[in-house]
Amino acid sequence: MEQKELKELLDRVSSGEVSAEDAFHRMKMEPFDDLGFAKVDHHRAIRQGAAEVIYGAGKTPEQIEGIVRNMQERGQKRILITRLSKETAAWLQERLPLRYEALPRIGILGQMPEPDGIGTLVVATGGTSDIPVAEEAALTAEIHGNRVIRLYDVGVAGLHRLLAHREEIMSAEVIVAIAGMEGALASVIGGLADCPVIAVPTSIGYGASFGGVSALLSMLNSCASGVSVVNIDNGFGAGYLASMINHRRL
Repeated sequence: MEQKELKELLDRVSSGEVSAEDAFHRMKMEPFDDLGFAKVDHHRAIRQGAAEVIYGAGKTPEQIEGIVRNMQERGQKRILITRLSKETAAWLQERLPLRYEALPRIGILGQMPEPDGIGTLVVATGGTSDIPVAEEAALTAEIHGNRVIRLYDVGVAGLHRLLAHREEIMSAEVIVAIAGMEGALASVIGGLADCPVIAVPTSIGYGASFGGVSALLSMLNSCASGVSVVNIDNGFGAGYLASMINHRRL
């Protein structure tokens, strides 16, 4: 049950269409289902405004299918699976109407919603090699109801490429800046934008980048105000947080 559905249920109780006892019974049955190998959290949409997302890495295909079917039985219309391998995706596609995006390793069940966020969400990368992480962020944001503009390969090695998109940057509600190497993109965007910037360091780079630690430290030490940082390669976390910001209303 999502927040909107909960409000509609309470409105029906208020109008007398549904009894308080029936509504209480429905809500009481919601918290979670224990599948033995997973406890599927059906109250997350009520608490946080977005349903549970399945982290695919480390789970067997059978476990993922079991979680998906349980979520669908409980009325979940859209399901996002992150870090899903190609082999597991192929197995699932024989059993479920799964859309698989190989580059970010994301699986999606159900139709994408119409955007209902406050404004536009921009996802920008320093280089082409950062696109898998960027697509994880972008698709996560889109499945949570955001309009996303992608600005790829606009890193500081050719600053004019970024400046050619000043209008998109300055009109965005929130920006996700994704970069490896020295991670300078987040600071540059932070100095141009008047909205929150979520920096994502990636593990792209030569030896002394230490698998993304160099970019992480650069982003943490950004001199631009309004820049926050998520973990290395955590496109999902950045896209989810950006969606939360884009759905905040006064």
